[in-house]
Amino acid sequence: MNVLARTATDDSPTRRTEAPSPEQRSPVIEVRSLTKVYDPKAGPVLDDVSLSVEKGSIHGIIGRSGAGKSTLVRCLNGLVSPTSGRIFVGGREITGLRGPTLRAARRDIAMIFQHFSLLSSRTAAGNVALPLEIAGVPKDLIHRKVPELLKLVGLGGKADSYPVELSGGQKQRVGIARALALEPSVLLSDEATSALDPETTEQILTLLADINRRTGISIVLITHEMDVVRQIADHVTVLEGGRIAETGPTFGVFAFPQSTVARSFLSSIVAHDLPEEVAARLQADASDATDPVLRITFTGASAHDPVVATLVERFGIRPNILHGRIDYIGGKPLGIMTLIAQGGEPRLPAVLSYLQSLGLHGEVIGHAVRSAAPGTR
Repeated sequence: MNVLARTATDDSPTRRTEAPSPEQRSPVIEVRSLTKVYDPKAGPVLDDVSLSVEKGSIHGIIGRSGAGKSTLVRCLNGLVSPTSGRIFVGGREITGLRGPTLRAARRDIAMIFQHFSLLSSRTAAGNVALPLEIAGVPKDLIHRKVPELLKLVGLGGKADSYPVELSGGQKQRVGIARALALEPSVLLSDEATSALDPETTEQILTLLADINRRTGISIVLITHEMDVVRQIADHVTVLEGGRIAETGPTFGVFAFPQSTVARSFLSSIVAHDLPEEVAARLQADASDATDPVLRITFTGASAHDPVVATLVERFGIRPNILHGRIDYIGGKPLGIMTLIAQGGEPRLPAVLSYLQSLGLHGEVIGHAVRSAAPGTR
């Protein structure tokens, strides 16, 4: 992949609109039954992990501290040898490679880090030039490529600035330009936005997404921030205790999380805890003194439909809306609303059937005992 040839003069919109070719849909990374044990007494840090990263995609890998994220990314670039299992990058197995062969394979796997890892004694241009110098690229070619790389990441006027003169976001842009210098096919981002403020994080994510769309480079995001995944990832893998808890297209995982850990990550973004007053009245089973608490997931065009109004008109439900919001995942609207369907207990099967007929997901998360009316005992 020639990053510069495909980006420096490209003035077209950044989002690719054409369908991906079969080659683009093929895996650029395949991980098969990967296990890593540092201390047998402590157990595996990675335990039978298998996943694929499609060529040209942005794949998020998320997990809490200790989930195995850092070990996984170090296995992907050959810094750590797995105890068992196999890793293929671009169809080539990298597990077992050593010395010059491994170093040659790493040229196709670039990495950006949380703390930038820039040399303070070198300018921005000097830091970007470093991997080219190590690879023995002719000086005249380096002098041509470095300015183009800096322009690509929005730092065309900062070539002579030293790291101490740059902001955190600018340092990370230098790190990205340096990572792209050898024209890799895979870019690993290890918590690359964790040290940045929210505004700068959004700028860096926008830059990464733009580079992905313009060049087709595959990006693997290692992060503990679900919002990072939400903004730019096509696919997401959730790690817990060294194992894969859930994996799939980002929209599907956000809309219908299957694992407990995925739900906990998503709760602050697409869901909402029940108010304490309602949670205190919640019980598992229905009775004559309860109303169902519904969580309705709206996807696609239905996110903008007047579903609640229809429930009122058709089923005579008096909704008490506890929470509602619409987010956009990969450009697709995803809405989640939580409500108490007052008077809806007898009609609950019909309500759920109606929601299903609309292609919506209705989930009963409990039954709230009705509170006493104001002024009564």
